[in-house]
Amino acid sequence: MRPAPGGCRLRVRVLPRASRTELAGLRGDALRVRLAAAPVDGAANDALIRFLSDALDLPRARLTLVAGHSSRSKTVQVDGLSAIEAAARLGVPPPADR
Repeated sequence: MRPAPGGCRLRVRVLPRASRTELAGLRGDALRVRLAAAPVDGAANDALIRFLSDALDLPRARLTLVAGHSSRSKTVQVDGLSAIEAAARLGVPPPADR
């Protein structure tokens, strides 16, 4: 997680086709998210945005996938929420000062 204009950016490592959708901790500086959705026709990307919007208690319109559309490593822009607030809502350690 890092600050970005208007909010923060989350680095996410996605594990598709899991038995259930859940936050699986951290991998380096990226969130690990297990997704029940398969990576077909953008289903995993949609599931990721839905999961993060629920976990962060934000409308989906405030989350945007900005990188990694066809990769397991993704970057999500979160508007209106600081990196520290996002970490608290996700239950992970806050980012180190850079």
